[in-house]
Amino acid sequence: MRRSNTDNSQYSQLLDPDDPTITGVRKKCLDDYDDEKRTALRQMDYRKRRKEKQKIKIEFNVTSIIHRHNFLLKLAKALMTFGAPSHRIESQLLAAARILEVDAEFIHLPSVIICSFGDNDTMTSETHFIKSGGGLSLGSLHKVHIIYRAVVHDEISARKATEQLDELLLAKPLYPWWFRCILSFWLSVLICPLAFGGSFIDMWIAGSGAFVLCFLQLRVAAKSAMYANVFEITTAMLVSFTARGLSSIRSEIFCYTAVSSSAIIGILPGYLILSSSLELASKNIVCGSVKMVYALIYTLFLGFGLQIGSDLYLLFDPTARHHLTTLAADISTSATIVGTFAADNSTSGNSSLSSGLGPVYGTFTFTNNTNVMQTDIIDGCYRPKHFGWYLQPFPFWTQFVIVPLFSILSSLANLQPWRSRQLPVMVVISCASYASNKVANHYIFNRSDIVSAIGAFTVGLLGNVYSRKMGGTAFTSMVTGVLFLVPSGLSQAGGITADGSGVDIGSAMIAVTIGITVGLFMSQALVYMFGSRKNAAVFSF
Repeated sequence: MRRSNTDNSQYSQLLDPDDPTITGVRKKCLDDYDDEKRTALRQMDYRKRRKEKQKIKIEFNVTSIIHRHNFLLKLAKALMTFGAPSHRIESQLLAAARILEVDAEFIHLPSVIICSFGDNDTMTSETHFIKSGGGLSLGSLHKVHIIYRAVVHDEISARKATEQLDELLLAKPLYPWWFRCILSFWLSVLICPLAFGGSFIDMWIAGSGAFVLCFLQLRVAAKSAMYANVFEITTAMLVSFTARGLSSIRSEIFCYTAVSSSAIIGILPGYLILSSSLELASKNIVCGSVKMVYALIYTLFLGFGLQIGSDLYLLFDPTARHHLTTLAADISTSATIVGTFAADNSTSGNSSLSSGLGPVYGTFTFTNNTNVMQTDIIDGCYRPKHFGWYLQPFPFWTQFVIVPLFSILSSLANLQPWRSRQLPVMVVISCASYASNKVANHYIFNRSDIVSAIGAFTVGLLGNVYSRKMGGTAFTSMVTGVLFLVPSGLSQAGGITADGSGVDIGSAMIAVTIGITVGLFMSQALVYMFGSRKNAAVFSF
């Protein structure tokens, strides 16, 4: 089966920087030199070699081409399993096929890659469907990229590369489930005061909710297909129900927005929406639109679950509902004073009009929309000045401690090895991402898309420079910084709860991810404007 020259295939021919048409690398390790028959053939003299050559030629060539086909299939499966940037998968597979001199075509659809291998001698072709799911695994993805580069630079044979990919695919997760639950706990604890204005007490409640959520995701939803279908709604309902109940305590020491937003930060489809935006920007219409629609429906499920959980608690506690309604009415009310004025001297109105001074009597209206309670609301949380330090937002200097810690834990949560050269680079790029986002938000108000674009531009610039100058992997070094922009951008757009409307959450996430997409592509264009490989794509966003 051969793919026709459609618009979709036109844009999938972007060249990878390791493509042999760019690097000029030619085959040396195309055949597997470890093959016993090949080794035996080399040890023969001229006459014996000539007799045996015709005998084993067909068998050896078939074996060699099978190894190359298997490598391409394993590479496709590994890229999807470990969360490679989906708009780059086709270009990487095509680059590997060119250096291995395999006539192949690839079509990438959501969770499926169609591989077609052609044979010019027999005028036949064979088609394989590679179906795989999985999440982001930065450590394994970096190893896959090393194997991929070794093959396209003609350093190892396809057979050895296939064996290495098999070991990666069969390996157990880098961290056990209980350690990942602890990481989820601390991520929500740190993001609560950092992005959503939570207090010292709010952060521990949010962390506990995130721990339960991660446990349900890894131990229950992963083993039960029936529960996996309602996992998002039930967990959002549980978190929202608990947060609304705590915020209804008369002392008002808990903040509903901070607790509910921080607790579900681990299941937000930020990376999914980001990858779909990148695919749409790369003209991969089918795959990008399907993922975008799915991510939006997923977000609507979260918003629906949050709203149901909050309303469910208010249904059981009418007093809390009445108090919440009264509080909203008090905040939205304004004081209006209407009166009249008149001159208290004997000046005639006619003389005033004739002199051009205007009338000395009339009416006035004075409106005051500033409520005393509004001055105590910070980031959607009630924080009066007489509250103790443990109920107040964190001071500014704590960001210099929380941001690096969050970056480290976020990288580990995405299965990045602790002992790796990439980890410090991830932390530095992530801190630069947050700093640029914070500075931009100080000068640009109510535009989460533009602010996110500036932060993403910083991430892309540093990641691509690191890849070109130091030989690192741009994608894995940039992921933590890019994902940091999602909760930061959403907090500037009104928080994840977004007044309980799932549509508002979806529109806020789209605005943030579109800004991130624009910033990443602009930084990539700027970096690759200076260099010899101007037509190359990158193993990047």
